[in-house]
Amino acid sequence: MTVSKPRFDILDGLRGVAALMVVIFHLSEVFSYDPVYKHLNHGFLAVDFFFVLSGFVIGYAYDERMKEGSMTFWTFLKSRLIRLQPMVLFGLLLGAAFFYFQSCGYYPRIASTGIPTLLLYIVLGFLMIPQSPEHNIRGNEELFSLNIPQWSLIYEYVANLLYGLFVCRLGKRGLAVLVFLFAVTLTDCALSLNLFGLLEAHDYPWSLNGGFTWNVEHAYIGLSRVGYSFFAGLLLYRFGCRFAVRRAFWWCSLILVAIICTENVGGYAHPLFDGIFNLCCTLLVFPLVVSMGAGGRLTGRFTPALCRFMGRISYALYLVHYPYVYLFFTWMDTQRDAPFGLQIFVAAMVVLLSLATAYAAMVCYDEPLRRWLRAKFLNRSSDALQKQ
Repeated sequence: MTVSKPRFDILDGLRGVAALMVVIFHLSEVFSYDPVYKHLNHGFLAVDFFFVLSGFVIGYAYDERMKEGSMTFWTFLKSRLIRLQPMVLFGLLLGAAFFYFQSCGYYPRIASTGIPTLLLYIVLGFLMIPQSPEHNIRGNEELFSLNIPQWSLIYEYVANLLYGLFVCRLGKRGLAVLVFLFAVTLTDCALSLNLFGLLEAHDYPWSLNGGFTWNVEHAYIGLSRVGYSFFAGLLLYRFGCRFAVRRAFWWCSLILVAIICTENVGGYAHPLFDGIFNLCCTLLVFPLVVSMGAGGRLTGRFTPALCRFMGRISYALYLVHYPYVYLFFTWMDTQRDAPFGLQIFVAAMVVLLSLATAYAAMVCYDEPLRRWLRAKFLNRSSDALQKQ
């Protein structure tokens, strides 16, 4: 019988805070089309925070078992698929259910997309096969037509595969070298140094806001982001970097919200400044926040309950909110003259609807399905290993 390790409740809560800020960030984008001067300008950095968290938690959950051989690569892979894929499917089906209600100027190809094609793209999405811009049936440049946030899971899977194949067996020194190498490529991307000729010229500050479309530059940025952040999180776990801070959850939450809400630093005139800001957040601040969250202690009754709830709902919230955001963009496309107060009210309703859907999906679908899948596919693997 496998005994579950205690959880880092503060880290779970911070994941939920970051997921909620991503929802608000995506809704805020409809109010400003300017790539620099928009609200919650650094919401995209929440993905980098997710990656640091993921690396730390993966190390905590799997390092010992992978090193001692009680868990094989294939068992690890099945474990990650069971954890991630059910909600991927749910998000795709939700996106498909609303797809034809989202036809508007934002999404010009929806009206010409037939149901067989839509069904095909559900399958492609579930198999994590991305689409190039010319094959996006919505008419934008995202990797997945039905649920944009799914793009980050490709990089999460890449990091998981690398971990399972060889990084789990690297010592601290080898892992530190790997983190340093990714720090170099991350710096290259954030500061637009173009050391390896993989970046393109842009007429506005580009920095780390990439990885979500199909080209060499985006793949390079996406791999650099996950490569540094995920393995830095793993390195933090292995070195035992945990700082005891009073009220850690609230201080860490404040830091995350402040970063996400920070306006572009430098604007069009000084794009390097924003690159430096992004680099400092990813290289230093997010690892520090994770270390503070891992070392903090929860007291009282409200904060622990809040952290556990936010942690449980975070992944589902991340994957269910964008189908509603699509609907909000569609509504705004035809309601530009609506009172600003009404627009804010509708946006708030989208947040609440996303939270309600995430909770319902978690309780009625995700958690029961994952329990069944673990019992069916993982217990057999554990029994087989015990017999060897």
